[in-house]
Amino acid sequence: MSKKLFFGLAGFGAWGRMHAQSITSCPDAELKAIVAPSDVTRAEARSLYPNATIHADVSSMLAAGHLDIVDIVTPSHTHLQACREALEAGCHVLLEKPMALSVRDCRTLTELASSKQRMLAIGHELRLSSQWGEVKRRIEQGVIGTPRYVLVELSRKPYRLGASGWRYDGARVGSWVLEEPIHFFDLARWYLSGEGDPVTVYGAGNSIDSSRPHLHDNFSAIMKYESGAYAVISQTLAAFEHHQTVKVAGTKGAIWAAWSGAMDRTMDPSFSLRVFDGKEIEEVKMTQKSGEVFELREEIAMCVRCVREGSAPAATGMDGLWSTALCLAAEQSIETGKTVHLQEFLKA
Repeated sequence: MSKKLFFGLAGFGAWGRMHAQSITSCPDAELKAIVAPSDVTRAEARSLYPNATIHADVSSMLAAGHLDIVDIVTPSHTHLQACREALEAGCHVLLEKPMALSVRDCRTLTELASSKQRMLAIGHELRLSSQWGEVKRRIEQGVIGTPRYVLVELSRKPYRLGASGWRYDGARVGSWVLEEPIHFFDLARWYLSGEGDPVTVYGAGNSIDSSRPHLHDNFSAIMKYESGAYAVISQTLAAFEHHQTVKVAGTKGAIWAAWSGAMDRTMDPSFSLRVFDGKEIEEVKMTQKSGEVFELREEIAMCVRCVREGSAPAATGMDGLWSTALCLAAEQSIETGKTVHLQEFLKA
């Protein structure tokens, strides 16, 4: 019987707590240490997880003893330093998106993980979804022919503030496009992987609050490929509940998937997947629930598997770099009103 892998969790906010629950529910993982930012959250972590050591920062957690995997769920502006420290300490890393707030910093982390021969898994958990993953499987099976168009759209309630309001602070969050649309860029790029790398991005966005004009409540982007295939990413935070749609059209058929819940982390969502092969419409029956709460559990189990087997995670450091780059390119397009050519953007 293989020994459990020791996890150190950096971050104990709302999403960090979900990570803690997923780690402790994984039979092959043990939550060995937690970093919490305040006296209050450290006390809560101590109460909920008495067998874990509790720390004020990543450095002290790493100095305290052996960890196999460091799971980083801290505010976006801290990702670079936390991940760098963990990799330098010889740990494998599960890093929440975005990897960092610049392409250069993403590249730094990717190169460091490679030089240290450590797993760097990026938290694009939608790839592990029973629903969104089934879309990918149907594409790969050729059911709809060659995909030519992808739409990923979300209508939802406003973002949570985050600890000390970091998610509404441009310097710390970087961009709201880096929050949720980053998942959708990754999903679309994954679905269109047969087309090579995207070549251009054009974005549009606006805010409903004049005090934060650069944090876009409404956002849309078009990502184009050399072949003419393209993806549309669209989101509004000025709505209600949480409703996501994915549509993929190919040369002979199409896919339509939808997910709805009172909120993003609901335990009882409604979801559907319909596939048209050019002749018949199939209502796909899914036996596993779809939603980020369930996908997070799969993500933790995947990390254990990757470390044990030496296999690649569902979303690698390069996938994280690409999703970050696409978001930042879309932001630049919004600011300039011009299409961004990605080959040039990635060199800058």
